[in-house]
Amino acid sequence: MAIEAVIPRADRRLHRARQATLLSLATGVWASVLLPAVGLTREPDPRRVALGAAGILAFMIAQTAVLYAAVTPWLDPLWRRRAQLSLVAAAVLTVPLVGPVAAGAWPTWAWLGAALIGMAPLLLRLRAALVMAAGVLLVTVAVAEWTGGSIARHLAVTGGVGVGVAAVNGFQVWFWDLLVDARQGQAAQARLAAAEERLRFARDVHDVLGHSLTVIALKAELAARLATVDPERAGREATEVQRLAASALAEVRETVHGYRAVDLGEQLEAVVGVLRSCGVRCAVVSPPADLPQRAATELAAVLREAGTNVLRHSRADWCRIQFQREDDVVRMTVANDGADDRGPDGHSHGLRGLGDRLTAAGGELRVRRDDAVFTIEAAVPVTS
Repeated sequence: MAIEAVIPRADRRLHRARQATLLSLATGVWASVLLPAVGLTREPDPRRVALGAAGILAFMIAQTAVLYAAVTPWLDPLWRRRAQLSLVAAAVLTVPLVGPVAAGAWPTWAWLGAALIGMAPLLLRLRAALVMAAGVLLVTVAVAEWTGGSIARHLAVTGGVGVGVAAVNGFQVWFWDLLVDARQGQAAQARLAAAEERLRFARDVHDVLGHSLTVIALKAELAARLATVDPERAGREATEVQRLAASALAEVRETVHGYRAVDLGEQLEAVVGVLRSCGVRCAVVSPPADLPQRAATELAAVLREAGTNVLRHSRADWCRIQFQREDDVVRMTVANDGADDRGPDGHSHGLRGLGDRLTAAGGELRVRRDDAVFTIEAAVPVTS
């Protein structure tokens, strides 16, 4: 059965699994097509040999298209349907072209019938595949009677070999479906983690602004009422409104820039958990236990951005996160493979903002790419 879900083509692990599945399917199916070619060597009539070879070649081309569509989930459904229809047309065409080849000496078309039954799991669901198999067996009987061959022999080849090939192909397609579902689940988990982070930020902003804006509204209303009866008190209330607004603005800026207290350990655990859930192997050297809160907050912001970059801008198999304290400086290094030219660099918006932030705090942010390895190194000063 064709997979309709869309999977990113840049997923390197799934790409390798797809290639292995396609090769395995092609090997099994094409091997079953080689046996009808034996009939060509046993056919004395050159015209029948030529027609039979043309029919087998058309069948192999149609098979190739269906195999490709079966393990290419991002393929246009119209193209997939055309591939399936081309196989049906080629199969019908082989009856008059291949059926008479080596009549009575070799069950040539019966082997094509076996290949058709073997392709059923790549085309149809179970019930429809059984109907297709029954139809192919009926055609096999008709071809045997037409060419004077053994009906039992034709049925044994088409039914016995076809069911075996179908079982192998069905298992491989089922396993491929599981791989695709697993990758979809990992991608959904990463999106969920990002959504939860946005909700957390929204709650923080609400907590910061909710109380302040309520008080500002009440103070402003009171100042408006006192303006005509007690101008002096109204002025004091207006001054208080101004102070509250400035305080709320400062808190919002701290929230946006991540200056509020952040647990670096929790951030590290969250990033590693998301990466591992997406199939990225993580090696971690934990931060020092006595790291000051200000430095931990700065590094947590960099770590969050680095984890996002790994998920969005690479096809990483591994990620290494390590912390090292050297005198009055603590360094955090985040490195991953799978980087390409489309990934972030030192001029990307998120990294540039983090670089400015660390510079303001007396630190430094360095970014480098060595072949396919992307590294972010953040240095933050600490006080004894």
